[in-house]
Amino acid sequence: MKNQIQMLPDQVINKIAAGEVIERPASVMKELMENALDAGSTQVDVEVVRGGMQLIAISDNGSGMTRDNALLAIERHATSKIRTAEEVEAVSTLGFRGEALSSISSVSRFTLVTRTHDDLSGTEIRIAGGKLQDVAEAGCPPGTRFEIRNLFFNVPARRKFLRTESTELAQIRQLFAVYAIAHPETGLSLVSDSRELYNLPAGGTLADRIAELYNASFFSHLRELNFEANDVKIAGFAGLPQTGRKDRSDQYIFINGRPASAPVIYHAINEAYHTVLARGRHPSVFLFIETKPDAVDVNVHPAKKEVRFRHPTTVRNCVIAAIEKALVLEAPEEERREPSFHFDSPAPPPQKQQELDVEIKQQPPPLKPPQPAPIKPKPSSPTPAPASPWRWCRVMGMAGIYVVLETEDGIVLMDPQAAHERVLYEKIIKEITDGHPLRQGLLTPETIELMPSDAETIRRQLPVLEEMGFGISDFGHDSFIVDALPVHLQKGPPFVILTGIAKALDAGGAKARATREALHETVARAACRSSVRAGDTLPPNAINRLVEDLAKTEMPYTCPNGSPTLIFQSFTELNRKFGRT
Repeated sequence: MKNQIQMLPDQVINKIAAGEVIERPASVMKELMENALDAGSTQVDVEVVRGGMQLIAISDNGSGMTRDNALLAIERHATSKIRTAEEVEAVSTLGFRGEALSSISSVSRFTLVTRTHDDLSGTEIRIAGGKLQDVAEAGCPPGTRFEIRNLFFNVPARRKFLRTESTELAQIRQLFAVYAIAHPETGLSLVSDSRELYNLPAGGTLADRIAELYNASFFSHLRELNFEANDVKIAGFAGLPQTGRKDRSDQYIFINGRPASAPVIYHAINEAYHTVLARGRHPSVFLFIETKPDAVDVNVHPAKKEVRFRHPTTVRNCVIAAIEKALVLEAPEEERREPSFHFDSPAPPPQKQQELDVEIKQQPPPLKPPQPAPIKPKPSSPTPAPASPWRWCRVMGMAGIYVVLETEDGIVLMDPQAAHERVLYEKIIKEITDGHPLRQGLLTPETIELMPSDAETIRRQLPVLEEMGFGISDFGHDSFIVDALPVHLQKGPPFVILTGIAKALDAGGAKARATREALHETVARAACRSSVRAGDTLPPNAINRLVEDLAKTEMPYTCPNGSPTLIFQSFTELNRKFGRT
């Protein structure tokens, strides 16, 4: 062999390790912010210059380090977070590997200034490209300050892969927002090129922090998450369908306080929203998952971006249940927010204009807005009725295939077909969940034969199919006898219906959730087939009834497939477009 095997020098090892942990300036900020938060800081200040490529400085008021600990902290695999291999399986801190400081100092001009609350003076350590330059006593406040200058100055190949300053700053701002949301109790600030971008006070709630980073209008389209089962607790906020985007940039997932993710979580979010959000759209979600530390493996990704759950199905089911519970809008009347399609602040009803240059003849007399009848909840039903999209509403007529409505805040266009699909969908779901599905017996029982895989799936779910309104029994050899169908599915051939259910069950994953997924998909298709069609002529009484029924649904803003049922135009926006103030 021409090249003999030999041990690599520590400097080379550190650079290789840095390539795994430190991808860009935002990666540096992430590691140092995690150290600051693990140190119990109540205030963390971040300063960057030229998108972090020239300087990244992070100061905190945490526990700080003694001189000996500070010198140990910059060594590879030196950490205060764990002691044994078993502790890696139940990590509760953000950092634990002891690689970050060593990796960062090997590819930058690194300065560490730290002091504990008990010491009178602190310690300053300077490193350049992995080589220790100086260790000295320093006067500094309690806590720790890191200064990372000229990142990748000694790794020009890696520096060439950095993007423009604006792109790197955007990455830093996005990551800063992640940790700001994860820790609303901690004060955080971000300064870029001497310009303050964020100054978030300490001691707030998650709702306060979201409103600070976004705005009150955005927050009004969120619903609180509060769910707990099987040692899994779900908290945070889930956005209404109107918060949907083409990407996941407004989806924040935290697992035991750690910004992380897992494919099972994204699948759960998609499943929870699939009947209320159009395909390809991603809702805003601020999802906090708490479970036992030993039920999560955080050591599966070099940058700790992804975790693995010991019981992924349980977590998946809890996430879906939490989101669906929030989207039902079951909050008490006094706690309900504005309807989800009110993107502007509520505008007063338009007042009659006193001065008109042109006299309009044959103008119909104004109609008094109908007053909604008071809701008298039944004593046996503690859950209040869903919030109506409007306090009062008047049907103005048809415009093409759409219904035009006037509300107290603006004009609404309603798609009758989508609205009818939503009404039928929730009606059928309620019949099934209440245990009273309407079924239609067949004049002649029908024998159907399925593919072996489909037959096995259907055979396992026969009790569930009975609950849905099917009359079906196993006839052996992949054959079944069907003598009744749910009344809303009676127009479809039993073979096609059962094959579709089997496919949906197989695609759903876990048995319990897959059954529910198949039920929703089947009901959605049934609602579409039974609903009014686009262009159908509806009499006034039918339109009024459809408007009333839609207002009583739990999710009146979209059809089961995620298409909108209502499009709102506020009087405020109309006044702006017409030049009225």
